[in-house]
Amino acid sequence: MRGADWGAKLAEGSKVYKPSGTGPFPVALILHGCGGKTPFLEAYARVAVEAGYAAVVVDSFAPRGMSTLDAKLFVCTGMTLHGLKRSGDVFAMLAWLESQPWADPERVFLAGWSHGGWSIMDGYAIGSNAARVVGIVDADPLKLRTRVKGVMLVYPYAAYPSLTSNRGWGIDLQGAAGPKVFSVIGGKDQVVGWKYPRKALDRLERDGLSVDTVFHADATHAFDDDRANDPRAQYRPDLFVQTQTYFAKALAITRTL
Repeated sequence: MRGADWGAKLAEGSKVYKPSGTGPFPVALILHGCGGKTPFLEAYARVAVEAGYAAVVVDSFAPRGMSTLDAKLFVCTGMTLHGLKRSGDVFAMLAWLESQPWADPERVFLAGWSHGGWSIMDGYAIGSNAARVVGIVDADPLKLRTRVKGVMLVYPYAAYPSLTSNRGWGIDLQGAAGPKVFSVIGGKDQVVGWKYPRKALDRLERDGLSVDTVFHADATHAFDDDRANDPRAQYRPDLFVQTQTYFAKALAITRTL
């Protein structure tokens, strides 16, 4: 499938937020976790709008005919739709933005929570094999390096079979530019832990990428989601506000790049 075609399907179930005016605006693509497109992500979309960005909260499940229950039973358990496969959604949305008059497809920020972070990371790590592996025939890994100016990874899944720790983000595209990376990790994360995300981020730093990390020692997974489906998650409204502020900072830093 071509990226623009799959991107159009993804857009049908996604929600677009835009600042006042006609644009074109830089765009923040927001990728949800394995539980699906939950309401707390709308707060981050509003942060992006206040920063002068259009924001798209991408629904990766509806176009695949997956319900919230399907997601919890099959995606959250790792039975289907691993991050590598879902990374095709990133390539597709980049292609779709090219046809949207309100969007500046040359200035994109990617933000992913948990499974969404995994998907973003694998999209970079797969390199020149992207089109063959993700099923998007025109998936262009160079667009991830030239059009995406910044990436924010919030408690991203980075254990096996995530690729970043072993491959980095440019193993076969040496010399290509990469985005600035911002990350948020919880020290009491009961789902992805903190050691695997830290290992992946350390790999990116060794490869020369700019990586900024916020570590909340007492934060669980989904600390910013007041409707988290995991009963072990502890909602922290204070950290939710802090992470929104951090997101705004990241958007401001990368907007003029």
